[in-house]
Amino acid sequence: MSSTRGVLLILAAILAAGVGGYGLGYHGLGTSEFMTTTGAAQTNAPASSGPVIYYRDPDDKPFYSLEPKQTPDGRPYRAVLASEDISFDTNTAKSATLDQPPGRRIIYYRNPMGLPDTSPVPKKDWMGMDYIPVYEGEEQDDGKTVKVSLDKVQRSGVRTEAVEARVIVRPVRAVGTVMHDESRLTIVAMRSDAYIEELFVNKTGQHVHVGDPLFRVFSPDIVSAQVDLRNGGAEQRLRNLGVPESHIREVRAGKNPMSLVWPAPATGDVIEKRVINGQRVKAGDELYRIADHTHLWVIADVAESDLSAIKLGTRATVTVRAYAAQPVEGEVTFIYPELRAETRTARVRIELPNPNDRLKIDMYADIVLQAGADEQPAITVPASAVIDSGTRQIVLIAKGEGRFEPRAVKLGRRGGGYVEVLDGVNKGEEVVTAATFLIDAESNLKAALQAFTQPGAVK
Repeated sequence: MSSTRGVLLILAAILAAGVGGYGLGYHGLGTSEFMTTTGAAQTNAPASSGPVIYYRDPDDKPFYSLEPKQTPDGRPYRAVLASEDISFDTNTAKSATLDQPPGRRIIYYRNPMGLPDTSPVPKKDWMGMDYIPVYEGEEQDDGKTVKVSLDKVQRSGVRTEAVEARVIVRPVRAVGTVMHDESRLTIVAMRSDAYIEELFVNKTGQHVHVGDPLFRVFSPDIVSAQVDLRNGGAEQRLRNLGVPESHIREVRAGKNPMSLVWPAPATGDVIEKRVINGQRVKAGDELYRIADHTHLWVIADVAESDLSAIKLGTRATVTVRAYAAQPVEGEVTFIYPELRAETRTARVRIELPNPNDRLKIDMYADIVLQAGADEQPAITVPASAVIDSGTRQIVLIAKGEGRFEPRAVKLGRRGGGYVEVLDGVNKGEEVVTAATFLIDAESNLKAALQAFTQPGAVK
């Protein structure tokens, strides 16, 4: 605090010296001449006249006010009359009033350096710079905007972009494993004890179509049911034993085959074979397991922090390393209810087609989940427009003619180079997307100057 106070005191002294020095130089007097002519000047000086145009600090510090006010120590500001102000020119004021654009009235004149100082009439600052007129209807400086010269804006490559409503798509990356689609698995089993007389499908991995012969089997229970059917019994008993309809039609036609050919109940690949020629099988024994590989599952491990972005129907792009240039599109159909404590990940099921049987079971897959692709459009700004200090986030609103307003915003989802803005900006406003830190530095400088030039800032 003490070092900061010292710096401010030094700056205040420099500004005061600058003002005084300019006052002497303005009249073309050296120090000695000023000392010798002061009395004469005071004696011969005409009486002050004219209206009060503003009030200034009694110590000639660069503090001004349009209303009477006091210094922090209770001394009143000095009233400056029209005849006293060296920059006041009645003819200039009249011409300025006559030359203003039709339909536009000058409200006041503001300090060209952005200091909190205004004048109701044309004047110059202590460096000889003309005060800038502010017209009725123009957006006045409310202390929130920062002015940057247009040439600096062009040199710095300042670019803007309109605030628009967009769909925020956030890619969530995960890894997973290709697995069977459990809904497309079929088990072949007998419902009665039997003996395998001949195997037609005798290799694991063999592809079969529905109706293809798997094996020839002899079953005493099936033969007994056939005899009952021929003697007027019900054919439902054969159906209960799982006998194919084609075999039941043969029995109804008067045939009584002692064995029958068992057909494949589904199309797919034989992934398990647990039967051999001549084997005695019991009711319920699993003989084959057939898997339809035209569709598969990918079980993805999604990080706990990304889980809130995933929902049923989220589109996913799956890439296996064997076909890195041929990704497959799928969608999330289930999110498992448990979390793996060891990895802090949740399992997410993705269903996808398997064209040309490229995907193989247990392949590793790289997955990109397109979170938010089905959401409604949201108000967004480019990610490069956000200045994040860690505790707050701001964007710079372009007001035109080199004026920018820093505005705090509340952010939401991110994705695709854009950020959702929940509060702080409106659709159609222009935000700065390049050279943001330059304008932010100008804004911080303006705030520092305003704090320094406020009465009582230096103590």
